[in-house]
Amino acid sequence: MKRTVVVAAVAGLGLTGLGTASAQAAGPSAASGFDPAAVKWHACPADFVQQVHDLYDGLYPVSKIVQCGELQVPLDYAKPSGTKITLQLTRTPHTGSGAAKGDMVVNPGGPGGGGALFGPRVFAQNSAALKDAYNVIGFDPRGVGMSVPSLSCDPNYTNAPRPDYGTGDRASVSVWLKKSKAYTDACKKADKIGLLNHIKTTDSVRDMESIRKALSDKKLDYYGASYGTYLGSVYATMFPKTVGRMVLDGNVGPSDVWYDANLNQDVQFDKNMDYYFGWIAKYDSVYHLGSTQTAVRSFFYKLRATLKTKPVYYTDPSSGQKFAVGPDELTDVIQNAAYRRSQSLWNGYAVGLAAYKAGDAETFVGTFGAQTTGGADDNEFAVYNAVQCTDVQWPTSWAKWERDNVRINKKHPFLTWGNVWFNAPCLTWPAKAGTPVNVGRNRELPRNILQFEGSEDAATPLAGALDMHRRLKGSQLVIQDGDRTHCIVHRGSAAVDAIFDRYFLTGERPGQSITHVPQLGDPVPPAQTSAKAKSLSTTVTKAARLSDDVIR
Repeated sequence: MKRTVVVAAVAGLGLTGLGTASAQAAGPSAASGFDPAAVKWHACPADFVQQVHDLYDGLYPVSKIVQCGELQVPLDYAKPSGTKITLQLTRTPHTGSGAAKGDMVVNPGGPGGGGALFGPRVFAQNSAALKDAYNVIGFDPRGVGMSVPSLSCDPNYTNAPRPDYGTGDRASVSVWLKKSKAYTDACKKADKIGLLNHIKTTDSVRDMESIRKALSDKKLDYYGASYGTYLGSVYATMFPKTVGRMVLDGNVGPSDVWYDANLNQDVQFDKNMDYYFGWIAKYDSVYHLGSTQTAVRSFFYKLRATLKTKPVYYTDPSSGQKFAVGPDELTDVIQNAAYRRSQSLWNGYAVGLAAYKAGDAETFVGTFGAQTTGGADDNEFAVYNAVQCTDVQWPTSWAKWERDNVRINKKHPFLTWGNVWFNAPCLTWPAKAGTPVNVGRNRELPRNILQFEGSEDAATPLAGALDMHRRLKGSQLVIQDGDRTHCIVHRGSAAVDAIFDRYFLTGERPGQSITHVPQLGDPVPPAQTSAKAKSLSTTVTKAARLSDDVIR
């Protein structure tokens, strides 16, 4: 699950509408009980097309062919004639002659990740053979992005610099418990139609079944990344007879949703960041931050401590907008280096750290900063909590949270307390939690699912992928040994992408329960590194978008 940084420039829409509806528990063989109208495809809004162009047309001119469509679904599937909400869909049509082989429905994760934009991205990264064969269908899940309503609770929540995450000290805990409770109160106030009671994974799974029906597809062909693997596996458990070809990439461990899953992340993120510090040290002649992993690590943690009392500010001379980097902003942004081996990300963040040492505030803040006023889009953060806090009951005792995280922080301090406060709204979330579907517990479960996983994935550690593999009887798992990238399809491995292509084109899988493929080499710094914040931050932002649109 990707832990995303909420620093976008535009605030999401608040919830609108009337009435509330009760949540319905999901059964493993539940039917949606709803027959949607067919999707009517049309040209997408100009600003959306421009965004697609800016992000993905360098790979393939998807902005010229992407289409949009809306699908009305029940807020509460137990009341199919009741209040309706609207899902935003996109369709990037196949390039081959004749009918398409199928519709590849895709989800980028989160929860809270926008899938309307993920559709053209997947299409742009697909091989020529897959472009010829498949339409790619993206969708913004309920509450997300261009779907209506779109959840926003407090756009000012992430104004920089935020209070220090701390290390479990009394002062930080007091500040963040109050801040988290205020956010849950804001979400309760924003919800005018009862969406918070109907935004569990099982609700989105029923939406996926409605999408399948609206596309008139007998089977659902699906690619899910990160949280999208949990979404896919729950779909396979609830609707096993309508699963076509299903790929799960960067697998969530179903046994750990969601409290334990976040504790597991803390350990592996810390390991991956230490690895990254070692990479920076290897190129000390470029970055001058220390010639050993220990030295670079020490520089980082000293910097984080300094920023607690002395944040770095920078004012954009053209707009007058002020930006800042405190310890939280630094941690949240550089965390992306633990998600993926990437030259753009790894070099960009190392250059940003070196800029601080050199007194270059423009580049440092351009790399790690967030705006100080004016708010930011909290949609993904709001939906992340709305889903995770109601999929399952989190511990309600702060003493347990404190005990578990103090223990982990002693050995793995990079992410631990930041992750606590990212999830702390679940302590007081204003909607009733449900019981998770027992993934794989269905005799009719399809036996053709294909999984992909990097062995050192921090967001969804390998143990979770193995748990998913055991539960999904007959599934096959491809492991990229030694790889620290979260979600490995379309990440530079010809071996991985060949297996992915062959499966969707022919249905063929490797033939073994677990298949191992070799890791890719680490990136090498470019010959020249950027010295300007504007160009650097643009490069890093685009690389992050291509890396993982989405989970904390």
